[in-house]
Amino acid sequence: MDGEDVLSDSASGLKGGASGLIRLREEIVRCRQCPRLVRWRERVAREKKAAYSNEIYWGRPVPGWGDAQAKVVVVGLAPGAHGANRTGRMFTGDESGKWLYRALWKAGWASQKESTGAQDGLELRGVWITAAVKCAPPDNRPSPKERDRCSNFFDREIRELKEAKVYLALGGFGFEAVTKFFGLKPRPKFGHGLEVQLSEGRWLVGCYHVSQQNTFTGRLTEKMLDEIMAKVGVRAGLSPRRR
Repeated sequence: MDGEDVLSDSASGLKGGASGLIRLREEIVRCRQCPRLVRWRERVAREKKAAYSNEIYWGRPVPGWGDAQAKVVVVGLAPGAHGANRTGRMFTGDESGKWLYRALWKAGWASQKESTGAQDGLELRGVWITAAVKCAPPDNRPSPKERDRCSNFFDREIRELKEAKVYLALGGFGFEAVTKFFGLKPRPKFGHGLEVQLSEGRWLVGCYHVSQQNTFTGRLTEKMLDEIMAKVGVRAGLSPRRR
């Protein structure tokens, strides 16, 4: 798949002195450890969705992106088949991304309210966006073995984000990945709005995923998401910025 330009710092939005994250990103995009995920992500990139038939899909693992000095780390499940797997940037190019970036923009942490592609000029302030699994899985369901193989990348990424104060987990899968990284025992059960103290000054906050399954049915409303962002901002000490 031809998409090497997505690796550039300007395209990814990576900023804040992040040599370790840059090296990690280069490893992630070249990973082929999970045969089922490789076959799926590349099949989707070949067959495409009708609406994007003229586009070149990324079709590779998708690294996290944003501010390397982030106070808030947003953790999702995996790239969307026709979203991040197409654009090469997490939560970009689909309905889930529209909800997430609009909320970040309203909070003052994103320079634009929508992200359409890796070259759209969007910048994040104090926020890093990633997922527990880096490849788009069939039916949005990575297997336990695929999750465990990818945990090496996720764990290294979290360790590199040394300034993080709040981990905002979108859905139970991301929530579990964070609790596993921090070795919480017993592991708390995911809940929307749940706040878990991980260590002194560090918090895990649960939020329903911004998937269409939740947003189209009203399980997650825009008001609910805005309230979560406000709660996260307080915990992270990340003040709103006037647009």
